[in-house]
Amino acid sequence: MTFWIDTHCHLDAAEFSADLADVRARAAAGGVMHCVLPAVAVGNFEAVRLLAHRFSDSYALGIHPLCVPEARDADLQALDAELALRKDDPRLVAVGEIGLDYFEPALKQSPMRERQEFFYREQLKLARKHGLPVMLHVRRSADKLLKHLRELRPEGGWSGIGHAFNGSEQQAAEFIKLGLKLGFGGNVTFDSALQIRRLASGLPLDALVMETDSPDIAPHWLYRTARQREDGQGQGRNEPGELPRIAGVLAQLRGMPADALALATTANALQAFPKLRGLLPC
Repeated sequence: MTFWIDTHCHLDAAEFSADLADVRARAAAGGVMHCVLPAVAVGNFEAVRLLAHRFSDSYALGIHPLCVPEARDADLQALDAELALRKDDPRLVAVGEIGLDYFEPALKQSPMRERQEFFYREQLKLARKHGLPVMLHVRRSADKLLKHLRELRPEGGWSGIGHAFNGSEQQAAEFIKLGLKLGFGGNVTFDSALQIRRLASGLPLDALVMETDSPDIAPHWLYRTARQREDGQGQGRNEPGELPRIAGVLAQLRGMPADALALATTANALQAFPKLRGLLPC
């Protein structure tokens, strides 16, 4: 069987509350041997940790930029304390999901823009302090993310993933130069996603990892019609079990066998999150 790693999925989301065990079982049956579960706020640190242990997966702890408006400065202290408390937990593999979001109108205007940057920088410092990779939210914010990564680069360089990457080729090259991998998921399945498809097809193979961002970023077959996709309506629930089919589309775009893509992206995930090496039989 071909094996995959879903490097970014939110199994603690309410959408999975009714059938989570079945969701994870379907993923495993399809070859998804491991999932990385990012936190988004202090309030779900414990949930992602417990789920990672329940399903023999792994997790990341961080404060998502979309959660910054409700976050307090004390939440950064809570994150620091939790990272210290869980430092010997082999399933804690990264600080994330952190980053910047300049897509949502309310977040890209001052003073929230500066507030986002403050939380992002402070969490980069915590990743550096605790010796952990980063899981980055990159939405119309690549240049600013890169600026802070360069300024706060640890002595040994960064490791981690730029999640759901949709920047330019030049920006992608800069993330890769800093030591980061780039995550691709359901968006590559859309014929209209020209930029994402160009990136996924043309970037070096050793820069790519696979993800679903479940329950979000659904592949095209989970929309009932193209019009519903354009309107943001009619989306079915995404889940880790969709990853092999999503990866099959990417393999076709790159003109390579799916098995080869699985081997490469698994190796890349282990480089992005080194603690995974102790969790997987590979």
